Amino acid sequence: QVRLVESGGGLVQPGGSLRLSCDASGTPFGANTLGWYRQVPGKERELVATITSGGTANYADSVKGRFTISRDNAKNSVYLQMNSLKPEDTAVYQCRNRRAYPPQFDYWGQGIQVTISS
Repeated sequence: QVRLVESGGGLVQPGGSLRLSCDASGTPFGANTLGWYRQVPGKERELVATITSGGTANYADSVKGRFTISRDNAKNSVYLQMNSLKPEDTAVYQCRNRRAYPPQFDYWGQGIQVTISS
């Protein structure tokens, strides 16, 4: 059962921008951390960015200054604005909705392809 739905991926040239969206309305909300992760074939999934319910954002060093994570609690959604994209940003991007303390939950989206290529 799909609970998190990502959108906004696709093909873009190096230096371009994309905005990913994740509809988390099918999952619990409140006192949670939302995040974006990415994975390429043959490599482990890596954290891209997270944002707490209080709005504190955390970024991987590789995307700092280029990516911005944001959330809309009214829409139960999280976004990832990606600027100055590089070929090494090519990956499947997944969003995550997680609460680490009781009542715990941990939901993942199915993922969306982002390809940076000329």
